[in-house]
Amino acid sequence: MQIDVTADTLKLAQVFTISRGSRTEAKVLTVRVTEGVVTGWGECVPYARYDETLESVTAEINGLPDNFTRAALYDLLPAGAARNAVDCALWDLEAKRAGKRVWELAGLTAPGPEITAYTLSLDEPEAMRAQAAKHSYRPLLKIKLGTPDDMPRLEAVRAGAPDATIIIDANEGWSAEVYADLAPHLVRLGVALVEQPLPAGDDDALLGMDRPVPVCADESCHDRASLPGLKGKYDVVNIKLDKTGGLTEALALRDAARAEGFDVMVGCMVGSSLAMAPATLVAQGAKVVDLDGPLLLAEDRDNALKFDGAGVHPPAAALWG
Repeated sequence: MQIDVTADTLKLAQVFTISRGSRTEAKVLTVRVTEGVVTGWGECVPYARYDETLESVTAEINGLPDNFTRAALYDLLPAGAARNAVDCALWDLEAKRAGKRVWELAGLTAPGPEITAYTLSLDEPEAMRAQAAKHSYRPLLKIKLGTPDDMPRLEAVRAGAPDATIIIDANEGWSAEVYADLAPHLVRLGVALVEQPLPAGDDDALLGMDRPVPVCADESCHDRASLPGLKGKYDVVNIKLDKTGGLTEALALRDAARAEGFDVMVGCMVGSSLAMAPATLVAQGAKVVDLDGPLLLAEDRDNALKFDGAGVHPPAAALWG
């Protein structure tokens, strides 16, 4: 088994800003796993929030043994970006060797398109209103917030897109007091979901707090081991393959979360269609799908995912799986 890791830089269509900072490009790692004449591939996005860098994740992958199974990978690498790219590459390799699609190998029903959110970058209120108006035809908009002055931004987005469903991602940027103050206004403005309002280390404050709008765990939820600590705080969990460490754990987390009474959101880092492709399988029937990474790019992979009025479509075999 030969594993090759390359770093790729993808230009964004415009500056992308969240409460933790701005960027103009997405830095990803592409992993190719070859056995004989067959190669499977996957993509991951090392994330500084989880102390990951391109170099550290590459070193994790390069430290793997010469031969192992996808099942063994679970014990060789922790949940995170490195395991994600390798896991997804192994799924792709298995599918190509078997002449089948990944969902067949996984025992899943054939996937279809799912409506996906489109993310509006954090900006001044008027700029966010203009963004919202430009994308008001989309059924689901996601707003990046997480500052002490978010109400004018939220009001501006609602004015720009009066008919769209709105979800909010605070990226751990609020305090319990700010969230409690904003909650009635979220209801008034028709917000459907709030992602990670409080820092992951401070989210015990959500225990016993009224949640008039469903609250989703993002930074607080990584894999199945996270679930016991989320009870009583969250209504929804956001499954991202770069957090779970691949499709294998993402599917297991989805089933476990639903069994525990959580609704499911499937999200992404900012990456290409290759990164989103396996996530489309997890996204089937999810309460919220947020796989808009390719829509934020100025360039994408060949055989890119199809986005249209029906949402994001599952990948063609020429891309992945």
